[in-house]
Amino acid sequence: MAVSSRAKPRRPTYVIKRSTGWGGLELGNLWRQRELLFTFTKRNILVRYKQTGLGIAWAILQPFFLMVVFTLFFKRLGNVSSNGIPYPIFSYSGLLPWTFFATCLTQSATSLVANQNLIRKIYFPRLIIPISTVLTALVDFAVASTLLFGMMVYYGVYPDPVRLLALPGLLLLAIATALGVGLWLSALNVAYRDVQYVTPFLAQAWLFLTPAVYVSTTFSEPWATVLGLNPMQGVVAGFRWALLDSGQPPGPMLAVSACVAVAVLVSGTVFFRRLERSFADVI
Repeated sequence: MAVSSRAKPRRPTYVIKRSTGWGGLELGNLWRQRELLFTFTKRNILVRYKQTGLGIAWAILQPFFLMVVFTLFFKRLGNVSSNGIPYPIFSYSGLLPWTFFATCLTQSATSLVANQNLIRKIYFPRLIIPISTVLTALVDFAVASTLLFGMMVYYGVYPDPVRLLALPGLLLLAIATALGVGLWLSALNVAYRDVQYVTPFLAQAWLFLTPAVYVSTTFSEPWATVLGLNPMQGVVAGFRWALLDSGQPPGPMLAVSACVAVAVLVSGTVFFRRLERSFADVI
């Protein structure tokens, strides 16, 4: 019998070991499973807008309706200042990154419980699940941004091209904050299901602590920098500064926000990995 000279390609072998202590983040394994991450993200998008009449247009309608409501109550009735910028575009520019952040919070908190059947049956890096929810929200953010640029053309607001270079860094700050908080909430929700009910109230309270729809009061230093302890404060202020030429450059406040965002992301990742060992048993 002739033996084929073409050898079969060897498939990689993965050895699953129990992680110990606070280490063992296994980010390399997460990178090797990146195709699975994209599959989860695609599935999330398809499931979210399945059997909907407007489809992905809901990504635009959510911040748009919030903008309409806040324009009616804050501007028309409350006469809230918007630094000389038309209030609809002023509020929408703040609501755009905020809606992305709030969506990540609510979706990440329930992501592990929603995928409990997969977690019980097969092994894969559990970090993929909350990360995929953030990537899904990022797609919504990109779609909703088209309305913002349309409003800028309508109102004749044209940003400084140099300032636009800061937008990728500001978006990265929002992603780090959303993912860090999402990792904490998703891991805690496995053990305490109350978290999924508390998260919407947390998002609402956080909204009014962040000047997404109003101009924050002018504080003298060091209190202006202390506001950066809320990472979304730096994100919203940075977005308005880059897009609308509104307010002063974030400066030290943005640096504080970036440090807090990194701390939340690192601590959330380590906390998630530590509790990951018991997900299949507890969930």
